[in-house]
Amino acid sequence: MKKSGNFLLLVVLALLFQTGTAKAQIFNPVKWTTSTEKISDTEYILITKATIDDGWHLYSQSVPKDGPLATTFIYDDSSGNFTIVGNTMEDGGTTVEDPVFKMEITYFEKTAVFKQKIELVKEPVTITGFVEFMVCDDIRCLPPTEEELVYKLSGTRTGMAQTESSAAEVQPTTKADHDSGATSGKGLWSIFFLAFLSGFAALLTPCVFPMIPMTVSFFTKQSKNRAVGIRNAVLYGVSIIVIYVLLGTAVTAVFGADALNALATNVWFNLVFFLLLVIFAVSFLGAFEIMLPNSWANKVDSRANRGGLIGIFFMALALAIVSFSCTGPIVGTLLVEAASKGGSAPIIGMFGFSLAIALPFALFAAFPGWLNSLPRSGGWLNTVKVVLGFLELALAFKFLSQADLVLQAHLLEREVFIAIWIAIFGVLAFYLFGKLRLPHDSPLEHISVGRLGLGLLVLSFTIYMVPGLWGAPLNLISAFPPPLEYSESPYGVGNSKTGGQSTVLEGHGGLPDGAHLLAPHDILAFNDYDKGLAYAKEVGKPVMIDFTGWACVNCRKMEQNVWPRPEILDILRNEVVLVSLYVDDKRPLPEGEVVESKLKPGKQLKYIGQKWSELQTIRYKANTQPLYVLMDHDENNLIDPIAYTPDVEVYENWLRNGIKNFKQ
Repeated sequence: MKKSGNFLLLVVLALLFQTGTAKAQIFNPVKWTTSTEKISDTEYILITKATIDDGWHLYSQSVPKDGPLATTFIYDDSSGNFTIVGNTMEDGGTTVEDPVFKMEITYFEKTAVFKQKIELVKEPVTITGFVEFMVCDDIRCLPPTEEELVYKLSGTRTGMAQTESSAAEVQPTTKADHDSGATSGKGLWSIFFLAFLSGFAALLTPCVFPMIPMTVSFFTKQSKNRAVGIRNAVLYGVSIIVIYVLLGTAVTAVFGADALNALATNVWFNLVFFLLLVIFAVSFLGAFEIMLPNSWANKVDSRANRGGLIGIFFMALALAIVSFSCTGPIVGTLLVEAASKGGSAPIIGMFGFSLAIALPFALFAAFPGWLNSLPRSGGWLNTVKVVLGFLELALAFKFLSQADLVLQAHLLEREVFIAIWIAIFGVLAFYLFGKLRLPHDSPLEHISVGRLGLGLLVLSFTIYMVPGLWGAPLNLISAFPPPLEYSESPYGVGNSKTGGQSTVLEGHGGLPDGAHLLAPHDILAFNDYDKGLAYAKEVGKPVMIDFTGWACVNCRKMEQNVWPRPEILDILRNEVVLVSLYVDDKRPLPEGEVVESKLKPGKQLKYIGQKWSELQTIRYKANTQPLYVLMDHDENNLIDPIAYTPDVEVYENWLRNGIKNFKQ
């Protein structure tokens, strides 16, 4: 009977243990086409259209300082055949508070159109231009790219998407689409799985659980035969699914898939949903009940008496309305989480939630003997509701933290967030041990073994979080609190800024030329390929190239969750020479290092990031980050390169196998 409480923990663990891997490959998610529009004998509009693959977005021409690379157009007017009139105009785009760059940024999805007015001095046949741009999806940003554009003044579309050299190098476009779809698919499966577990949790609330035997008995006893009873129960379950899926569809239709995704990083969105989840939590804890008007239930109940398919549907609708005080907060939370995914996530979420609620009615109708094994309704149902309330309250602070990160207000830094979670789960543990009673709780003379076990798990989780107050990474919940650097003590309380220097620099007389120490773990690193390779030869260690980017989210995840692990950190400090190459580094190359691009003959590499990006693309046939390479002093790979790998064991084995090959 008490096993139901243990199931709730799975809802939390489902969130905490979602991981995945990524394969390195070349992406080309933007196709450029051009056309012209004649508006007078001497005036034309140069039209540039970007077609963007699903899941990717292209940044606007106007981006704040220290943000991602803005889209930039250059038109070759050196011949004097035309003059440029005004600035290049762009369509609206989507403006969001970006949590990665921590600023308001405008970007485009699916398509973007740019228009530039020109006035002819002579009559050229074609006009040449260039566009420099940067694209990102939810997990990666590609390095800055430059494309050549050609405009024919006939007003017809040129059909040119790339320069010939670029098209020749970037062939696996289909693979990029496939990977983007796979990433999106994983996100939807996560929503479905979480919603399915939440639906089972909702079944164990006082508003829904008692309805199972009552409803199943109605269908089995009021039907002419068992087959009809099973059919009606199945139709009842299908009706439940239809009702909740319609709700998810309505949310998507009203707000729009893109709007939901944009809202997820908006400050006000996060603040509103923080308050909403707090209200849901307080309701579950027993302060008040959130109910729909009784008149709604009465009208729907009267329709349910009509019988037939219509009557069964209204019976399911009556259940949804009557149980709203228990299911409403859960449904609201799911829709909030689904909104952060965008697209069809609200529909998928509601399908998973309703499927979990509908299944028991069909199964118990098919096997009525199972009803005897159901636990009796009682005080334990309210306990389930209270546990859900504590989980809602903890989740609410994730949204408040997101708003604080975007505003950079530093009101909810990492230590404060963790302290709040320790308090919430600590009080939940005391509640499960029977030390606290809330308004709707029944008198409790003793606690069951199941409740004791769940209490011990919650208490263990609470104790696990305590070291986080002093700088522990807390990998189990890394998706929830602010990052390590967003704290009062980025290096951890009691740790000096250069705590690892003595080990790293012992015998080398200080930092080598071009090296620096990566905080907070003081890993010796280079940002220059040649200097890092020279130092590796000097100390006799293999080189680990880290193709990374300032805007690379998965790079930060690896650096915060994988690199600090003792077995990994020891290798990075003592057994390899780390060379981190930022492919979006916009600093200009020194004059002596400016060379012609091998990918785009006739073009010069202007920035440091372009140099590293071209190195990655040509040598390793990949253009996404992170990408890790282990090589010897002759620049030969010691092992196949590896991309984003959150599995510490897999990453360690890769490192050790490469080092082993170096020593042979």
